[in-house]
Amino acid sequence: MLRGYTGTRTVLLTNFVPPYRVKLYQALRNRVAQLRILISTLMEPDRTWAPNWDDLDVVIQKSKMFKLWYHHPLGFHYRSYLHVPLDTLSLLRQYDPDVVISGEFGPRTLLAALHCRLVRPRCRLFIWAMLSEHTELGRSLIRRLLRNFLLSNADGVFVNGKSGFRYIRSFGFPEERIAILNQPVDLSLFTKLTTERAAGDAYRLIYVGQMIARKGLDLFQSALIDYAVSHSDRRIEMLWVGDGDLREKLQSVRGPENLDQHFLGSVPYNEVPALYLKAGIMVLPTLMDEWGLVVNEAMAAGLPVLGSIYSQAVEEMVKEGETGWKFVVRPDDMREAIERALSTPLDRLSEMRRNARARAAAITFDEIAERIAEAIRKQ
Repeated sequence: MLRGYTGTRTVLLTNFVPPYRVKLYQALRNRVAQLRILISTLMEPDRTWAPNWDDLDVVIQKSKMFKLWYHHPLGFHYRSYLHVPLDTLSLLRQYDPDVVISGEFGPRTLLAALHCRLVRPRCRLFIWAMLSEHTELGRSLIRRLLRNFLLSNADGVFVNGKSGFRYIRSFGFPEERIAILNQPVDLSLFTKLTTERAAGDAYRLIYVGQMIARKGLDLFQSALIDYAVSHSDRRIEMLWVGDGDLREKLQSVRGPENLDQHFLGSVPYNEVPALYLKAGIMVLPTLMDEWGLVVNEAMAAGLPVLGSIYSQAVEEMVKEGETGWKFVVRPDDMREAIERALSTPLDRLSEMRRNARARAAAITFDEIAERIAEAIRKQ
């Protein structure tokens, strides 16, 4: 029997199964008596992944999906999807689980709370809250009141990091019932790479991800141009990997002669490690990310991260001068962070690459599944 094993029938309610979660769910399945996953849709419209949940027990619910737009106080708009699963109560009654783990604070969690409190009072409810203090800025009073109600009916909460922990604590929820689950990824594609870099590659910057307003790319590009202008004796390279609404705008900006920007477009996932091998520093200037899996991947590949504190992965995994450099997304702070990164001596960068890999390797599927099972066992 595995450490942390709990003999419970467990149902997980979530939007869909992303490919990077499959191994985590499999590790969790090995620690409970039974795991059934109820999803609202095969895949959300803005995701490019093909649905694939391997050998997991997955059931697609009858659901309605609504597209919503939100305005963040930092000035950008972003899209989200609201899923309303219609048959949650009947399915939970049919499966009769000991534990329900429900993603987020929406309709599915409200229905799960009704089941666990009114239909099967012995059933325990855990809310998996994918959020941070920053993602929740500007939320309405009604939404906060709903969250307060749901938390009052929850036995435990799972969060990604310390910022999510602080947010849940702000409702008065007991800290001993909050489990921090840093998001893991499959490291095998990245840890097989060498952490050594030639001098010509060690300072090459790389961004991998969506090119959308929420990622703060235009602001970082402006700061990088300012840095290049003030360091005209130095050649600077930036690799932009990905696609999105901002790509054309970014590509149209002319920088100084000593700044080389290469726009590589979308790249198949299995080709990303080879690009990390050509770079020395990962850039993530996001204006809002409840985690940021690219941080795990880059650090596993041996890249220190030059990242925004608005990524919870940066807050959790990046230690200033040890595994990367942090900044607030504003011009002066970004320029200073770029200066710190690009003035780091080569021997120190070599140490930071090894530190980054070690930090990423500490977050594994088994470790996070153990934490979930332990939280279930304690409540």
